[in-house]
Amino acid sequence: MFRLFGWIFGFVTFALIAAIGVAAAYLSVLANDLPDYTVLKDYQPPVTTRVHAADGTLLAEYAHERRLFQPVETMPPLVLDAFISAEDKDFYNHHGISVDGIIRAIRDNILQHVDGGSGPLVGASTITQQVAKNFLLSSEQTFDRKIKEAVLAVRIDTTFSKDKILELYLNEIFLGLNSYGVAAAALNYFNKALYQLDLSQTAYLAGLPKGPNNYNPFKHPQAAIDRRNYVLDRMAENGYITNEERDKAKAERAMKALEFANQETKNRVVRKIVEKIQKIVNDAMRAATNAAAGAPRVRN
Repeated sequence: MFRLFGWIFGFVTFALIAAIGVAAAYLSVLANDLPDYTVLKDYQPPVTTRVHAADGTLLAEYAHERRLFQPVETMPPLVLDAFISAEDKDFYNHHGISVDGIIRAIRDNILQHVDGGSGPLVGASTITQQVAKNFLLSSEQTFDRKIKEAVLAVRIDTTFSKDKILELYLNEIFLGLNSYGVAAAALNYFNKALYQLDLSQTAYLAGLPKGPNNYNPFKHPQAAIDRRNYVLDRMAENGYITNEERDKAKAERAMKALEFANQETKNRVVRKIVEKIQKIVNDAMRAATNAAAGAPRVRN
């Protein structure tokens, strides 16, 4: 009997050592294929070109990605609190990945499967993991990519401050309506700067990373309100706001759609005019460059 137990113990020990060896070799291969995460320290995002009239009135904006970079130290604390509550409540306590979050996600997905649910699986990506994915990896749903994301997240967390990670995340995240970053989203959705947002509007923006199209207030107004209310509940639960503040914000409208619609209409009206002016300027600059270089002129 003791010999049998000894054999079983030896086999289990050997299998465990072999599994650890295989896992270590797998991680070593993946680690050698990781992108250089230190490039994040020189992050210089493309920003929006804005055209103003002589009196300062905004006429139009041009950009492949509407983005207005804003340093994290100038962002209202309420904005940081809202996104942390919505996306990663343990952000300041973990080291890139959240073991508690992974356990919760596994539990919730199992319960959803047992209950016969067919909704999307619950994720466990931290804000740091999202930075790794958005900046350095693709969005493919593979095991290799998730492991790379986790390894990069740990390295990013040991290299950069929490404030720097938040700054990268909040200036890069896609929030719908071609808005990249919270500053651009505040303007596109509410025609406001970040510091002008109220609690209800801030909570709405913080709920968008999960699915901007699913919570588009013009297409899905009730879903937008429900998601905003979810974020408000998490903010109160985490102690960032009081229950009274939460209830007051829930009673407000989710959006001021008319402001956005008016701004978009104005942009469309002047866009063709500005494009013509831009073409004239580009053609003039090209002609001047060709003349200076002695290049032959080509007439259309």
